[in-house]
Amino acid sequence: MQGVPRQFECTRDQAQFFQPPARAGIELYRAHIVQHAFEPHTHAAYGFGTVACGVERFRYGGSEHLAGPGSIVTMNPDILHTGRAETDAGWQYHMIYIEPPVLDDIAGTRGWWFDQAVHRDPARAQQLSQQLAALWQAGDALAFDCQLAQLVHTLAPLAAAHQAPPAAQRFDRVIDYMHAHLAERLSLDVLAAVAGLSPFHFLRQFQAQYHATPQQMLMALRLYRAKQLLTQGTAPAQVAADCGLADQAHLNRSFLKRYGTTPARYQKAIRG
Repeated sequence: MQGVPRQFECTRDQAQFFQPPARAGIELYRAHIVQHAFEPHTHAAYGFGTVACGVERFRYGGSEHLAGPGSIVTMNPDILHTGRAETDAGWQYHMIYIEPPVLDDIAGTRGWWFDQAVHRDPARAQQLSQQLAALWQAGDALAFDCQLAQLVHTLAPLAAAHQAPPAAQRFDRVIDYMHAHLAERLSLDVLAAVAGLSPFHFLRQFQAQYHATPQQMLMALRLYRAKQLLTQGTAPAQVAADCGLADQAHLNRSFLKRYGTTPARYQKAIRG
């Protein structure tokens, strides 16, 4: 899952992952983070989670948020965000990442959208924590899917809408264009033309929408693609070329700052 390292520089930071073999588009993540600070990154999936202990501070949607025990974190796809410990002992948390088409299928509705990143709801948070733990322990595919459906049902009341607001769709063509041209040098003029706006009007509107510059978004998408290619076994030097990074050293520096590990170590960890 993009933005989430499998191995950290600091040994005090630990994480575990699980991708159910019978249900594509789902990833479970649980971690204890003390020192690592996640630089701005994005996920192509919804992220839902709870905090077992400690407090996380993260920037999302242009605002700073704190999440501790008794709260639920809900993140929409493709929103840049950060993450770091607010408490000296770090924070322990559980997350599930669900790709949008999979969530649509489970929920039977399309286009979930969450206006709030953090919901203070101790009872629901405890229920969600138990459901996340049950997913790790599910003995077979049927048990996993039934528990997954219950988890989505628990989250449904927190969704502000079942369709992303028009403002969130304004730059879909630009994001799609970035995905399709990651290996190229993109200019502000080109991206503005895709949006049908003048260059600096586009820049202002894009920043107002995503609370990030087009360059920051492009780098996040490039590193997301880098993780996909590394997972497939592509050599880091080739990954750098395919993702529009200057060279392997550029890939190494950018990857380490955002994910807490090098591309080579990440590839070794994910491929076993």
